[in-house]
Amino acid sequence: MNIKSKDTQTLLKHWRESVPNDRLAHLIRDVARAQMRALQYRLIPFGVSFGHWTFLRILWIRDGLTQKELSDLAGVMEPTTFSAMKAMERMGFIERRHLPGNRKNMHVYLTNAGRALEGNLVPLAEQVNQISVEGLPDRSLSMVRNALVQMIENLATEEETRTDAHTDADI
Repeated sequence: MNIKSKDTQTLLKHWRESVPNDRLAHLIRDVARAQMRALQYRLIPFGVSFGHWTFLRILWIRDGLTQKELSDLAGVMEPTTFSAMKAMERMGFIERRHLPGNRKNMHVYLTNAGRALEGNLVPLAEQVNQISVEGLPDRSLSMVRNALVQMIENLATEEETRTDAHTDADI
């Protein structure tokens, strides 16, 4: 039996009946929110919030980043990163330290406990991804993926053009 939460039922009705042709940005946002909720639900038993998951994911790939680099990669403001790092340090997932000779930048390193979470948490994210694409033929999934990457590229190009125009105006 397929039981959907009231929130999900409302969201589906919204997209299927109320605004079936609404802007794509809204639909993408709602898909992302639904995936985040599904993952957050799975992270709870491990004491990891979705915000912490974001930083762990980055650190599993590249440990020892500065807090500024983490902020940039996670797409959040530095005060948000600072608060998250303090909490994650208290939880024993990371440690922060200055490199010898550099008292300015604080670098973030996973502890053994933080690194060990990868084996438990990554499969949960993979499960959410698998659930979210269930029923989509490989060809459709490939088309969606390619379309979304193209959209990112288009927006990055537009941003670059806007930045270049702003710089030229300053000259």
